[in-house]
Amino acid sequence: MFVPLGGSGEIGMNANLFHYQDQWLMVDLGISFPDESMPGIDVVLPDLSFIEKRRKSLAGLVITHGHEDHLGAIPYLWERLKCPIFATPFTLALVRAKLRENLPDAKVDLIALPFNAPVEIGSFSVEMISLTHSIPDPAGLVLRAGGKTIFHTGDWKFDEDPLLGPVSDQNALKALGDSGVDVMIGDSTNAMVEGRTGSEADARDGLIKEIKKATGRVAVTCFASNVARVNTLVHAARETGRSPLLIGRALHRITEAARSCGYLQDWPDLLSEDDYDLVPRENVLMICTGSQGEPRSAMSRIASGSHHSISLDKGDTVMFSSRQIPGNEPAIAKVQDSLIRRGIHVVTDDDAPIHVSGHPARDEMAEMYQLIRPKLAIPVHGTARHLKAHAALAKSCQVPATLIPNNGDMIVLNDDEAACIGTAETGLQTFEGGEVISIDSDTMRDRRRMLWNGSVTASVVLSLSGDLCLAPQISQSGLSEGYRADDYLAEASIRIEDAIMGLSDEKVMDDQRVMDVCGQALRGLAKSMFKRRPMVQVHVMRVDALSVTGE
Repeated sequence: MFVPLGGSGEIGMNANLFHYQDQWLMVDLGISFPDESMPGIDVVLPDLSFIEKRRKSLAGLVITHGHEDHLGAIPYLWERLKCPIFATPFTLALVRAKLRENLPDAKVDLIALPFNAPVEIGSFSVEMISLTHSIPDPAGLVLRAGGKTIFHTGDWKFDEDPLLGPVSDQNALKALGDSGVDVMIGDSTNAMVEGRTGSEADARDGLIKEIKKATGRVAVTCFASNVARVNTLVHAARETGRSPLLIGRALHRITEAARSCGYLQDWPDLLSEDDYDLVPRENVLMICTGSQGEPRSAMSRIASGSHHSISLDKGDTVMFSSRQIPGNEPAIAKVQDSLIRRGIHVVTDDDAPIHVSGHPARDEMAEMYQLIRPKLAIPVHGTARHLKAHAALAKSCQVPATLIPNNGDMIVLNDDEAACIGTAETGLQTFEGGEVISIDSDTMRDRRRMLWNGSVTASVVLSLSGDLCLAPQISQSGLSEGYRADDYLAEASIRIEDAIMGLSDEKVMDDQRVMDVCGQALRGLAKSMFKRRPMVQVHVMRVDALSVTGE
C-alpha cells in the first residue's frame, strides 16, 4: 500500500508511507513554505496523526536527499515517530546537524545506506540508486516487498556535467528496468517544461559572465542546500578576481557537512563578515541565503538595510540564482523591489542564464520511463497541473496505467491494478511556542481572522443585580479609521446597552449569555457597516453598584 501524507497535489512537504505485512516504511519528511494566508507562521509541517497511531509498526524513515522539503520536518516531528533514520552519508550529515541543534538530547539511530546494495528494513528490501540533483548524494529508491518492485525517484535530473558528485547511474536504472518494475512514483516539478534541464556547467558559465560585467560589490543568493551552486560561485569568485564570503548560518552548516563527506576538497579561505569592508568593493562576492524572500534571511535583511554587518550601496549587484517556488513570488518581489529602489542592480534567471533547475524536464522524464518501463506511473511532487501533465507524459511513453494521488489516498497495489481503498488523516501543522499545533487550530484561525477582519474589544461593567453601571468601553483595531471608526464605536455602545436591556432578569446574571449577546451586537454592526467579521472579545465585570456611585 502507498499512502502520501504530503507532496501530492503540492510542491513541498514530502512525506510518503509504504505498507506491507503489518509494517510501515516512511520515505521523506519535509516542510513547506507558508503563504500570505498564514500570518506569523515560519514553517508548515505535515500532519502525521495516521502513522503516529501505528508507529509501533513503523520500521524506519528513509530520506532520499537533503532538501528541506524532504527532511526539514524531522527536528519537529521525529519525537512523534521515534524510528531509525536511513539515508546516504551526506544527507545523514545534514540530519545529524539539525538534530544536534534542535533535539540535542534525542537518541536517534542514524544509519547510512550504500548505493546499489539492497538493505532489509522491516519487511522491505531497500536499495539506493545514485542520481543527480541540486544537492550531493540524491538517491532514487527501490523498494521490494511481496513480489512487487517500486521505484521512487525522489528529486532528480540527468546532468552530464554536474560539477559536483557523479552523474546519474543509468546502468543501474537500465538494469532495474530490465528486471521489471511494477510502479514508478516520480517527480513532477518540471512536467510542463519542454526539452531538457540545463547542466550546472551552464549555470557556472552564465554566472561568471554576469559577475564579470558587474561593478561594485556582487551578492548572489541561492538555496543553501545547492552545494554545487555554492561551489560554482566560489569558482566564479576566483575567475573574476573576487573574494568569496558566505552569509547565512545555513550556508556554513551545509558546506561543513559537504566537506565532512569528501566534497568541496579544493575549498579556499573565505572572507569573514568582519573583514569584508577591508576588501575593495569590486573584489567582493557575497553568497547569501534568502533566495525565496524569507523575512529573516540574510538577503532580506541586507535588502532592508537591517543586517548587522553587511550592506549594499547604489551600483552594487544582486543575482537571484534560483527558481521561485510557487507561493513565494510576493515575498521575492518585495526583496527585489527594496533593492531596486536603492539603486542596486538586480539580475534573475529571466535576465541571464544564471540558474538551472534541479528537476527533469519532459525529455529527461521520457528517457527515465524508457529505462524503467513501469507497469504503473504515480506522479507526485507537484500541483494538480503538474501531476496531470506528468500522467499524460507517462501515457505517451506507453506506460500501461497511471494514477494521480491526493494526500491521504490509501492506494493498494494489486496484481492487476492500483485502487484507492480509503483516506488517511492529513492536514497542515506548524511549530508555535515550542510545540507543534494544527494550522486549523483556534489560535491560527483567530490570527487569520484578525489579519483579514480586524478585532473589537468591549468591557462591560454590571452591578451585582445586573444593571449596567458605566457606558461600555469599546476599542477596535484593523476595522476602520477616522470618522467611520468613531461612528462604529458610538453605535456599538448603544447596541450593547440595548442588548443587555433586552435580557431577562435571569439571563442578565449569566456572564456567558451577556458576552454572547454583546458579541453578536458587535459583529452584526461590523458586518452591516464594513462587510467584515472581526474577532470580538467581550469582558464582563460585576461590581457592587455602591462602589461605582461612590455612595
